[in-house]
Amino acid sequence: MDKRPTLVFIASRFPYPLEKGDKLRAFNLLKGLSKTHQIHLIALSNEDIKESWYKEVKPFTSEITVYKLNPILQWIRIIFCLFTNQPFQLAYFTSLKVKRKIKKQLVALGPDHIFCQMIRPAEYVKNYHHCHKTIDYMDTLSVGMERRAQKASWATRWIYKMEAIRLKEYEQRIFNYFEYQTMISQQDVHYIAHPDQRKIHVIPNGIDTDFFHPMKPSEDMYDLVFVGNLSYAPNIDAMQWFAAHVLKHEPNWRLLIAGANPSGSFIQSLKKYPNISVEGWQPDIRSAYARGKVFIAPMQIGTGMQNKLLEAMAMGIPCITTPLASEALAVVSGEDLLVARNEEEFLKHIRFLLNNQEKAEMIGLQGRTTVKKIYSWEGAIGALDALLIPPR
Repeated sequence: MDKRPTLVFIASRFPYPLEKGDKLRAFNLLKGLSKTHQIHLIALSNEDIKESWYKEVKPFTSEITVYKLNPILQWIRIIFCLFTNQPFQLAYFTSLKVKRKIKKQLVALGPDHIFCQMIRPAEYVKNYHHCHKTIDYMDTLSVGMERRAQKASWATRWIYKMEAIRLKEYEQRIFNYFEYQTMISQQDVHYIAHPDQRKIHVIPNGIDTDFFHPMKPSEDMYDLVFVGNLSYAPNIDAMQWFAAHVLKHEPNWRLLIAGANPSGSFIQSLKKYPNISVEGWQPDIRSAYARGKVFIAPMQIGTGMQNKLLEAMAMGIPCITTPLASEALAVVSGEDLLVARNEEEFLKHIRFLLNNQEKAEMIGLQGRTTVKKIYSWEGAIGALDALLIPPR
């Protein structure tokens, strides 16, 4: 008889393939927590789940339930949401029909603990009080919306501002429905406007440094490389800013942009530049990282920890990023990576690394050392286990 406690893990997306940050975190948490828990995964989805995806997740779960959301009803809920104070993201992910099914499922399972990844599926479990619950905010969605509002056109700015206000209120209110709260970085903890903010536990992401390791340089090397989900607004904005403010000064620098969903109009428009290559999802994303001499993450908007930075550092690639991204990491500027506050500093740092191979290798090596020391999934899982299975 399996004596491991029962954990219901609810996510707003199926945790595979690993092309988005929330999926990557969910997959690795499931993998680690499965050693100490019987996990019942409940996932929402906008798409049909391939059998190969199930096979990747199944070894870490006792049961998988996927509720496919109706896209027509999702948009109807968003329209009605205009006349309420509910965040649009909650309306998009919360189906009353699915909510009733999950309620029956929880009653039948009688779990020992419920882990809710992000606030998006929180409405499904917030009123279940027969066990302790943990909400993993991951990062602060309201701040991300505020930053997007600053960059948005006048026609859409009001929507982002409205969503930011609603999310901020919801992030504070939903806190009280859960016994435990977690976040990826200390930076984002400060943005949760709740009097008990200090109770939030920081559970950072980890990096598999055995998988992400230094590789032999490719024969077709690029000066610069960027890897990320290319339909994600902060990533699109970062590349837009970099092309307009930095790359224009050095048209001979070759830039590789790689990642899932490279279908946005701006990303596609970059293909017209002879010094920029855009590639889609790759079975082994390490091959993209390994083709860059310098990894750039010129993030201007968004929140939370940038997994792409940690992965590049783990591969020993010297990295340049902005304070927005570096402040979420336990790194030292000038040693683990370089931080650029504006286009002049980006140009200065890139020129320095491209022209000083020995120094570039030293920064890459130190970055990998720091990732190995601080960012392990074993450490993150151990800290989370201490919450889910408190000592008796």
